[in-house]
Amino acid sequence: MKSFRLKSVLVVLFLSIAFVSCSSDDDNKTPAPTTTKAALVTEIKGPATGKVNDELSYDVTYVVDNACAEFDKISEVTIGSVKGLQVIAKYPSEVCTQQVPDPKKTVYKFKATAKGTFEIKFKKSETEFLTQKVVIE
Repeated sequence: MKSFRLKSVLVVLFLSIAFVSCSSDDDNKTPAPTTTKAALVTEIKGPATGKVNDELSYDVTYVVDNACAEFDKISEVTIGSVKGLQVIAKYPSEVCTQQVPDPKKTVYKFKATAKGTFEIKFKKSETEFLTQKVVIE
């Protein structure tokens, strides 16, 4: 009888360990695939002056193709021989039911290490930049 009871306890213990240790596939979900595309900037708002080594914040307004788009990053771009910045938006690969997009905003941080006049340029169209001048004292 003791042998049967011991075997029963061991079987129950083994089965409980097996059920508890099973990994869940929900933990390793891969993110939905997205595509990225440059968004065109419509407005830059921020200070016109600043001091050396002070961080200045600029509100950058941009338009996207549909309302499901989200901000991804700010990257460098060249139009002709002029260098500037562009906003990159990411779009989910699923169909977006919210087709009417509102203008979106992000914050761009600028920090100058020397005195002078600087131009912050964001891509406004395929051929031109929107420019914000800042004087650093």
